[in-house]
Amino acid sequence: MNVGDEVARREVVVDRARLVRYAGASGDFNPIHWNERVAREVGLPGVIAHGMWTMGAAVDVVVDWLGDPGAVLDYQVRFSRPVPVPDPGDARVQVVAVVGALDEAAGTARIDLQVAVDGQRVLGKAQVLVRLPR
Repeated sequence: MNVGDEVARREVVVDRARLVRYAGASGDFNPIHWNERVAREVGLPGVIAHGMWTMGAAVDVVVDWLGDPGAVLDYQVRFSRPVPVPDPGDARVQVVAVVGALDEAAGTARIDLQVAVDGQRVLGKAQVLVRLPR
């Protein structure tokens, strides 16, 4: 493995039904995630995905690549723009995971995530520190 290597790539699809299920699981029933009128009244383009859903969907790509969720040591992102979810239809979140740094002595790697919808980044500086298998 080398810095710059792509280790995983995935398209994650989210629709309104998934947002409702996520709201129930997370307890986040903010109407901007299910009510078009409320979302537009507060200046959003429409209903948007939960930020934590987006963050979780993105890191799942790395977890699947590692095969061990316990190997994720740290995960941080900056939310750069919302993920609008149309009705009818869905939003397609593109996730690309690339090796950003290696620390062979520590047995860790920093995996940088590029997370975008329609070519626009929705997470900035998304970085996952992982323990590499020995």
